[in-house]
Amino acid sequence: MRRRIIVITAVHAPSAHFLPDAYKSLVEQELPEGWEWHWLIQEDGRSDEVAPYVPDDPRVTFTQGRPGGPGTARTLALAVADGEYVKVLDADDQLAAGALARDLAALEADPTIGWATSRVLDLLPDGSTVGFPGDPDEGPMERGTVLDYWSAHDFLAQVHPATLFARRHLVLALGGWMALPASEDTGLLLALDSVSRGWFSSEVGLLYRKWPGQATGQAAHTDPAERDARMAVVEARARALSGLRWSSPATG
Repeated sequence: MRRRIIVITAVHAPSAHFLPDAYKSLVEQELPEGWEWHWLIQEDGRSDEVAPYVPDDPRVTFTQGRPGGPGTARTLALAVADGEYVKVLDADDQLAAGALARDLAALEADPTIGWATSRVLDLLPDGSTVGFPGDPDEGPMERGTVLDYWSAHDFLAQVHPATLFARRHLVLALGGWMALPASEDTGLLLALDSVSRGWFSSEVGLLYRKWPGQATGQAAHTDPAERDARMAVVEARARALSGLRWSSPATG
């Protein structure tokens, strides 16, 4: 029986035209014998503008739902997630060569690792890429490492939530992505960090597209009052989970 990695993509009409590039990066991934991927594309809403960009591939499932933001869309996709691992792939981003295999290897090798992230390059409109210094060393990240760094660096994590690869049962146990208008992916990352060790790959795992229509480029995303509220609830959730002293895997 083949084992599956579930790749989850939330998409809305303005970003749908990037789906073919995301698909190309996915079909170029090479996995170990016995493994396959299943791409779940969940539209945040019900329009006629996304479906034309969805690849005709039996490994791809396209569903729609009421609009509620990317966190809601991704969490809805978990209803049909039929694999052991979940990988995030935003509609406008692209996986780097070998990303899925490296994530999988890290978690298959060590049951105490619950999630993985990797290095990111910004993909600029002219096709060039830009990297950033300050990535952590390759290897395991102990529980609380991301939260401590994030809290001390103006709510900026040293690893990118758009590269997240995680055990599906952990994502479900934590309730999926947070019910926030933005930073919902950071919320899940910090929740995972609070209950499980992680892994960072220093090889590039994602090309993060920069373009005028992306949600993080809109004025509402940086509104100080909303940002403060988002960060407050993200931190409170992570610290509450830490305080429960529950861990994965259970230690007794």
